[in-house]
Amino acid sequence: MDRRTWLVGSLALLAAPLATEAQPIKVPKVGLLATPSADHPIAQAVLDAFRQGLRERGYVVGQTIFIEPRFAPERLERYRELLAELAGLKVNVMVVGSTQMALAAKQVTTTIPIVASVMADPVGDGLVASLARPGGNLTGLTFLAPTLVAKRLQLLTEAVPGSFQVAVLSHPGVYSEYTMRDMVQETEAAAQTLGVRLQLFEARNPKEIDSVFAAMAIDGPRALIVFQSPMFDAEHKRLVDFANQRRLPAIYAFKEAVVAGGLMSYGTNIPDLFRRAATFVDKILKGAKPADLPIEQPTKFELVINLKTAKALGLTIPPAVLARADQVIQ
Repeated sequence: MDRRTWLVGSLALLAAPLATEAQPIKVPKVGLLATPSADHPIAQAVLDAFRQGLRERGYVVGQTIFIEPRFAPERLERYRELLAELAGLKVNVMVVGSTQMALAAKQVTTTIPIVASVMADPVGDGLVASLARPGGNLTGLTFLAPTLVAKRLQLLTEAVPGSFQVAVLSHPGVYSEYTMRDMVQETEAAAQTLGVRLQLFEARNPKEIDSVFAAMAIDGPRALIVFQSPMFDAEHKRLVDFANQRRLPAIYAFKEAVVAGGLMSYGTNIPDLFRRAATFVDKILKGAKPADLPIEQPTKFELVINLKTAKALGLTIPPAVLARADQVIQ
């Protein structure tokens, strides 16, 4: 080996470690799918909450972690398109909102970890094997949809005493047949105990809401209970306006409806579920497998009451109900 060849080889060996050190550190990328549209207040609230959760875990969004947000109204085909787009971007984790989004995500990928933030009944809907050991590539949080409907009806009858008819508005197909049947049966059992009669109404898409409103106006219920649904979340202002115009005391599953003028709500805080989803993302990025991360169940439910609306409806909310409220809007 001549001197020139030896020098070239030595310089190459010296340069090798420097080249490796100069390689950029891979920053994790998280895909997020929520509803309904990017400019909707609820969509912005859940995105802000997710960012907050990441900050609490020590991440700097845009520097130590990237978010690829996508938003779409309640439509399974569109969910699949957006999730396939996120998979094509090679995201490290997918964070999705509703049960329908979780089902779509599982159809799109069996390898990318999925964190579902707002599942109704993960086991009943066939998303996971069990709450303790989900199995597969999906984990996340549930808001316990079937177990809360009876409590909402009870709170509604406490706020509006007496025997009367209650309209129940549901979104068929938003969860599995098992979960939807469970929610209706829980409500019917509670109605029998509380001495009220139920009128069941269904809206499959936003266009059907007006026809449901017309049917309610004819049947003349004295109160309204709205089942949890991403579509109803997105359309909450329409629901609130109708109920108030018809002087229907109504209880919703989500706080945003009460902030918009609805009478009362009882349930989990949806943006906070997205904040908690960041904890799952952090664990997965650090090596945990979704199959081994137990589904998180809520430990706190919020009762929110709008006294201004109560006054407009001619209602006096009993002190015992007000005392249990987590927030009272004057």
